[in-house]
Amino acid sequence: MTGKKIIEGWWKYMGKFFKTIFVSNYINHHQIPFCNAMNRLLQGEFLFIQTEPMEEERVRMGWHEAERPEYVRCYYEEEEICRQLILESDVVLFGGTEEESYIADRLKAGRPVIRYSERLYRTGQWKAVSPRGLKKKYQDHTRYRKAQVYLLCAGAYVASDFHIVRAYPGKMFRWGYFPETKHYEIEKLVQGKGYGDKKVPYLLWAARMIELKHPELPLETAGYLKAKGLEFHMDLIGDGALRPRMEALAAEYELGDSVSFLGFQSPEAVRHYMEKADIFLFTSDRQEGWGAVANEAMNSACALVADHMIGAVPYLVQNGRNGLIYRDGRKQMLFSQAEKLVRDRQFCRELGKQAYRTITDVWNAENAAGQLMQLICSIMEASNKEGFLLEQGNSAAWNMAGGFGSNGGIPPAPCTPAPILSERFVKPRS
Repeated sequence: MTGKKIIEGWWKYMGKFFKTIFVSNYINHHQIPFCNAMNRLLQGEFLFIQTEPMEEERVRMGWHEAERPEYVRCYYEEEEICRQLILESDVVLFGGTEEESYIADRLKAGRPVIRYSERLYRTGQWKAVSPRGLKKKYQDHTRYRKAQVYLLCAGAYVASDFHIVRAYPGKMFRWGYFPETKHYEIEKLVQGKGYGDKKVPYLLWAARMIELKHPELPLETAGYLKAKGLEFHMDLIGDGALRPRMEALAAEYELGDSVSFLGFQSPEAVRHYMEKADIFLFTSDRQEGWGAVANEAMNSACALVADHMIGAVPYLVQNGRNGLIYRDGRKQMLFSQAEKLVRDRQFCRELGKQAYRTITDVWNAENAAGQLMQLICSIMEASNKEGFLLEQGNSAAWNMAGGFGSNGGIPPAPCTPAPILSERFVKPRS
C-alpha cells in the first residue's frame, strides 16, 4: 500500500489528518527527502522544528540549505510559538538532540511521542553498568515504558542498547536515514560503471578522515589488490586530520596511479562518483550510528562492502545478495571480499542491481513516510482506548507494523518491529 493510499484511507475513517511535528537539532540533506514526503502526505499538516543552527563543519561539507523549506520553524527564533506547537500537535517525532526540555510539557501531559535515536552505547555496551548513566537513561527513557512513548531505532543495534535499560518494551521499530533516492535505467547505469577508458574495476571510499571511519583500510585493501597483480583504480573522497598520514601510507604501498585523493566534495559530486563506481568500501567501526552513505552507494548500484557493526548494515544488507559484510576488526575478510568483486565483475554487478532495488523498493523516503504514517494512525487509534499499553503481539500498532515484511529477499521495511540483535558477527548461510 502506498503512502498516499494509507493516508487517504485513514482520512476517510478518522475524518482528519494528524498534525505531526518533527523536532530535531537541524535539518540537513539526509532528512529533507523524508520531510518533503511527510509534508506531501499530510497536505501541510507537518512541521520541522529546528532547535539549533547547523554546525559550521557540516556547512563546509556542503550540508547547508540553499533555501529553508517552508515547513521549517526555528525554536531559537520563535521559542514560545514552537513550544506551543509541540505541546498541541497530535504526534511529535523527537530526536537528534538530548535536551528533553523541548518535549517535557508534552511528556508530562501524556501525549504521544515517537522518539528516534541512534545507539546509546556506541563505544561498548559495557558502559551500561555505570550507575550515573543508568540514572540518566531511566529519567529520559525507562520511566516511559508504560507511556505513549515509542522508539524508532535509527540503526540495527539501537534496540539492543535500549533493551539493556529495559526501555520501550514492544514499542521499538526499525528506522534509519533516507537521503534522496534517484531512479535510473539500471542496466544502463551498471554497464557504464568502471574507471577510465578501459573501465577497470573502480573502488570508492567517501568519509571524513578520522579514526572511526578507518581511512587506512581502503588503502590497505588497495595494497592487497596491487600485490595480487589486479588492475583497478580507487578514489578516496574526504579530508580531515588523518589525511597526511593516509597520503604517507599510500606512498609506502607505492600505490601511485592506482589511488587518488579527491578531498572534500559536494553531496552532488559524491553521488556522481558513486554512479561510476563498481564497489563502495564502507569501513567505519561500531561508532557509526547509521551511515547514510550506505543508502547512497546502494542507490547508485554500487556493490557495498561494509563492516558488520555499522548501524545501517544489518537493516539494509543481506550478505551475498545485495552486498557483502565483513566482521568488524577482520580486515583480511575485507580484502578477500574486495578481491572477489574485482575478479568477478558479473557478481559485482548483480550485487549492485539488488542494492539499487533495496533502496528504490523499500528503504526510501516515500516508503518510510507512508509506513510511519500507518504506524502513527494505529497509535492514535489505540491511544483513544482506556488503559492502552502497546505490547508486542497484541497491539494494533505492533500487529500493523508486523504486517510489513521482506519481499523477495529484500530486508524488512522501516517501521517493522525492531529485533534485539546480538553484536556478534553471524556468518551467512551457504
